[in-house]
Amino acid sequence: MRFATRMLLTQLVTVVAVVAVCSVVFGWISVQQLRASAEQSALNIARTLAEDPDVQRRVAFYSADPGTPSTADLRDDDLQRIAKDVTARTGALFVVITDDHGIRLAHPRPEQLGERVSTGYQQALAGNEVVAWETGTLGESARAKVPVYPVAGGDPIGEVSVGFERESVFSNLPLLLGGIGLAAGVALLLAAVASTLVRRRFRRLTLDLQPEELVALVQNQAAVLDGVGDGVVAVDTDGAVRVCNRAAERMLGADALGRPLADLGLDADLLEAARRPEGVEAVIGGRVAYVDVHPVVRDGRDLGEVIVLRDRTDVEALAARLASVQAMTEALRVQRHEFANRMHVAAGLLDAERAPDARAFLGELLARGAVDPAVPGIERVPDAFLQSVLGAKADAARERGVQLRVSEDTLVPGEVHAVEDVSAVLGNLVDNAVQAAHSAAAPEVPVSPVVGASAAHPQRVRPEPWVEVGLFADGAELVMTVSDSGTGIDEGVDPFARGERTGLDPDAVHGRGFGLTLSRDLARRRGGDVWIIDRGGPDGGAVFGARMPGALAPSGIGGTSEDRDRTDALDRTDARDRSDTRGPGIRDQEEE
Repeated sequence: MRFATRMLLTQLVTVVAVVAVCSVVFGWISVQQLRASAEQSALNIARTLAEDPDVQRRVAFYSADPGTPSTADLRDDDLQRIAKDVTARTGALFVVITDDHGIRLAHPRPEQLGERVSTGYQQALAGNEVVAWETGTLGESARAKVPVYPVAGGDPIGEVSVGFERESVFSNLPLLLGGIGLAAGVALLLAAVASTLVRRRFRRLTLDLQPEELVALVQNQAAVLDGVGDGVVAVDTDGAVRVCNRAAERMLGADALGRPLADLGLDADLLEAARRPEGVEAVIGGRVAYVDVHPVVRDGRDLGEVIVLRDRTDVEALAARLASVQAMTEALRVQRHEFANRMHVAAGLLDAERAPDARAFLGELLARGAVDPAVPGIERVPDAFLQSVLGAKADAARERGVQLRVSEDTLVPGEVHAVEDVSAVLGNLVDNAVQAAHSAAAPEVPVSPVVGASAAHPQRVRPEPWVEVGLFADGAELVMTVSDSGTGIDEGVDPFARGERTGLDPDAVHGRGFGLTLSRDLARRRGGDVWIIDRGGPDGGAVFGARMPGALAPSGIGGTSEDRDRTDALDRTDARDRSDTRGPGIRDQEEE
């Protein structure tokens, strides 16, 4: 038997027992009320007759006579007439009047006049009022016995006894019991209906599962939800969170139970995109997550949705690092190939016994480096890793018509220690700047006409878009600035805010994907940050800054005195400039 059925039967049995007990109690109370009412009525009638002066005088007359009055005299006496009248008016079974010896002076049966009563009369003659159920010559009745006193007062001289037969007393009992039975039946019917509705409600709420099945379900759910690394959020049809495991709470950064999804950063647009079969990737709580939404339906009934949040921050960060390392590897491969070609040239000059030319060629290589990556200012970056990254990014930028250059105040005397993090952050910032510079619609600028050109049609050229990278060392901390020739970032737009991989705004430039968010996350993991130095505008693009503590291993080579003087001067100037330019952004992040 199912639990809901057992619960229904238990409720019905309990209600039946309660109604039965209540019916018995109310029946017993009704019987007692009828008995008490009959006894009180008999007592009131007896008291009234006992206090009637005519009754008192006639009883005193017969009590004073030492003999027994005759039946004929009593039959025509006033006492008999009074007793008959009271009996007829009140519906009593009898009204009996006796003298001080218990002789009947008035009785419903005239033939019994002058005889002693069949029940006790001593207590009434002793001055006590007696109410009791007794059986006499007229049968069982509820009777009251009241002493009769002389008109002038004194000891009792007789009694008045009034009785009501049982049938008349309980004549209304069937009606009362019928009412109680009807009320009990209505109560049982209501209880049955209510129990049935409760049973149906219980089955609907528990999906017709048994308690032991619910216990197992809860235990398995807790084990599964807390045992997986993905975030799982279950919402009802009203959009309120009903289940949320620890992984989801870590990603959402709040206690989600009972709260609507909109308060947790999961807005309707994101969920609508996540309902697609391929899902959607978004930044939630500073983490890159793959969001997937599945409807929950049981027996054709919509129960809500289950939202799966797969944290892909580490995967995306690793992919960004690998992409940067691959770009660097490709650049190194190109450099190796170019370097090999130049070594063949040097070997050929030596084989041709042109030693001075070979010496000059090798000296040029030492001064310029193994290869020329065609990055203006690359000679200011001595680190081979940074040269490779910038060279690879410059090649990619040239393919899009953007020039990558190194700022004139760049100074990085140390060697890069955190290769993957630096390549990921620098690569994302450069890619973002290249996209902004390439997307900007640079106007054509008129120039002086060349010889032979028409003065009415001056020659016009379009300025080349550019991206400028600044690299600075502050002890073991690497500071990077990336600016571009784009149109800047509009006010109110946060390029670090949550984005989606689907449904991107085609006009968006900064913050198209997760690059900036990942870069900030990587920098903050090292105690650094990525921030906006200048939003830019129509006259110039945006400027981003990044600092990576512990990213440099300071070089032990001091360099020339001229280099050291230049380093000291630039350190002081750069520190002052960064304090003025980067200070607010850095201070804001430190306060966070």
